[in-house]
Amino acid sequence: MNIGKILFYQPIISGLFLFYHLTDNLGWAIVLLTIVIRLLLLPLTLPSLKAAAKIQQLAPELEKLKKKYKNDRKKLSQAQMELYRRHKINPTAGCLPQIIQILVLITLYQVFRDLLINKNTVTQINELVYSFLRLPAGAVLQTKFFYLDLAKPDTFLLGGKPFPGLFLWLAVIAQFFSAKLSLPRVKKEEKLAGKTVSKEDDFAVAFQKQSLYLFPLMTLIFGLNFPSGLVVYWAVSSLANLFQQLVFQKISWSKGGKKNG
Repeated sequence: MNIGKILFYQPIISGLFLFYHLTDNLGWAIVLLTIVIRLLLLPLTLPSLKAAAKIQQLAPELEKLKKKYKNDRKKLSQAQMELYRRHKINPTAGCLPQIIQILVLITLYQVFRDLLINKNTVTQINELVYSFLRLPAGAVLQTKFFYLDLAKPDTFLLGGKPFPGLFLWLAVIAQFFSAKLSLPRVKKEEKLAGKTVSKEDDFAVAFQKQSLYLFPLMTLIFGLNFPSGLVVYWAVSSLANLFQQLVFQKISWSKGGKKNG
């Protein structure tokens, strides 16, 4: 077994079957596993949320720097990094949790591919999970979850063409509103970008605005073909992330109000 399977694949599939033993339903096992993964990633996610909130608060100072160094890109970058250092902000704080989430998503796709697409036998599954989580001989995986067959895409036919189902729409909508929470900062950056000679800022701002629609659209397109088991994970994870952002913003605003008061 290679290191990727030891670090990601085996723990995730074993966690999935731990909850499967508790619920006797693969859908609920996916929901519970998703919540646990989000909780485990919380220590990594919080620094990125804090950094984003601090950067928003520093918008007036960033605007002054852009006016001061509008013709010198190098000095502007140095001044911005010094400002971040002074306020103990790490602009790259969000990279690690994003990378880990991508690795988890890839691993989950491999797990669902083995369970739902390749339809591994109980014997094959028992070779993948920890010994104390093995299924009894003759066990049949329960892949029905509400209206879903977790092995098939979350779609229904409308006029002979596949149309996204409830969980896929939940994933798309939650992702859209999660991205929209950063829109006030994007608007501020758009004003600042107009004050600089360089076109790099304008490109970055345009990308942020486009990603508001691009990533939910990509989720919708790919989700039409993925097994709905993966879509359930993505929907629950996106909703959890949106809830986390809302709670953290409320806490940040409350603290900001107390300080200003």
